[in-house]
Amino acid sequence: MKKQTKFRYLFIVILLPFLLLGQRQQTIELATLYKKGKLKSVNREIKIVSSDSGAYLKILESKKEGILWLAARDFKNGTIEIEMRGKDVFQRSFIGIAFHGVDDIHYDALYCRPFNFFAKDSVRRIHAVQYISHPDFTWEKLRNEKNAVFEKEIINPPNPNDWFRMKLVIDKTNVKAYINNTTLPSLIVEKLSNPNPGKIGLFTADSSGGDFKVIKINYKK
Repeated sequence: MKKQTKFRYLFIVILLPFLLLGQRQQTIELATLYKKGKLKSVNREIKIVSSDSGAYLKILESKKEGILWLAARDFKNGTIEIEMRGKDVFQRSFIGIAFHGVDDIHYDALYCRPFNFFAKDSVRRIHAVQYISHPDFTWEKLRNEKNAVFEKEIINPPNPNDWFRMKLVIDKTNVKAYINNTTLPSLIVEKLSNPNPGKIGLFTADSSGGDFKVIKINYKK
């Protein structure tokens, strides 16, 4: 009995910091998850591509917006980090993360336009990273009514044709987007939806595909 008591006490001591912080973490190989049938595709065809650095998902282009939903439905606050790749082709690369998803119509998303990363036109450059909240707040509505508030330029942007990471820090009221290893966020916005728990997905806008490799999710209260 004494050994069991000591073991239980040790288990509680180890677990207690995580319980107090209210955190749990996941690192997900997306190709593996797709093979297991754990991803739900909306308006997109998916392929698994093998490479020297590991398998990844290739989401094929379509004229409609597309989402690849993960099985998790309870994300509210925390961080989401995705490793992804687009391309430097005008109006053909919109890639990012959907979150707080209720269904295929109601969700928030934050995404990049790689073809604007190094645009010579300064107006295009401030459209490099974008927040939306569907169906009420589309990119077009936000640009027309609050220009340059919900989309910004990326300082020291990555190669638009290469892999890069985007990390979202999401709390009760705000979303911050960090690109690669930057210490300052490229975008800080006030959320336009209620901060209810919801689904997480891979987002690609109309006429766009994209490559996605690993997603890391850190849940917080």
